[in-house]
Amino acid sequence: MKPAVNYGDEKKEPMRSPLATWERAFIDRNVVGLPRWLRSWQLTMLTLPFTAGLILAGWLARGSEHWLWLASALMAAQWWTDCMDGTLGRLRGEGLVKWGYYMDHLLDFCFMSAMFVGWALMLGSGPAQFLMLMLMLVYGAMMVSSWLLFGATQRLKIVYLGLGPTEVRLLFVVVNTLIIVMGKEILSVMALATTLALALGVLGWMAWSTQRRLWELDKEALAEGGRS
Repeated sequence: MKPAVNYGDEKKEPMRSPLATWERAFIDRNVVGLPRWLRSWQLTMLTLPFTAGLILAGWLARGSEHWLWLASALMAAQWWTDCMDGTLGRLRGEGLVKWGYYMDHLLDFCFMSAMFVGWALMLGSGPAQFLMLMLMLVYGAMMVSSWLLFGATQRLKIVYLGLGPTEVRLLFVVVNTLIIVMGKEILSVMALATTLALALGVLGWMAWSTQRRLWELDKEALAEGGRS
């Protein structure tokens, strides 16, 4: 559920990503047609079975990579519910503002982590599995960094390097498709180590730029306080 009021879209930094405009138009066009019995919190909570399904798909993919089609389908389904829940709640005045912010981001974290867990299960024990779990931790740290920034500034930034949550989900679907077509051998130790190094670089850049931004805000507030 996307935040509203103190957690709302007015507190969200502009969504400047390749699919943001299309996604917004899709939501506005389709949310009004959802059935009256459907509630925003029900859409949010569907992430729980979707998360379990991702892990199951990864475990089954040990025998056949084609089970990753299930993972990609769940990725698309979770994107749809995540798009619709907040807008539906605001449209119908359900008022689940703080609950929606908390549960939406908690479940998003669980869901995206489950994709890495599924891949790790598919790879089996060994260095590749270890590197995949390290990637999960780094990606999770990126998500946490974004939420901590919101706590400090009341501005939610979820697009980095031109990629938002929708583009990341699409990237995961592309990875699943490549694994199905080319085999899980493409997730070699070298490929995963290189990806981990790049991810650590992005995380380091996020942390550096965020702390500089907060430092400057603190210094500005201190200067204003001295002048008052």
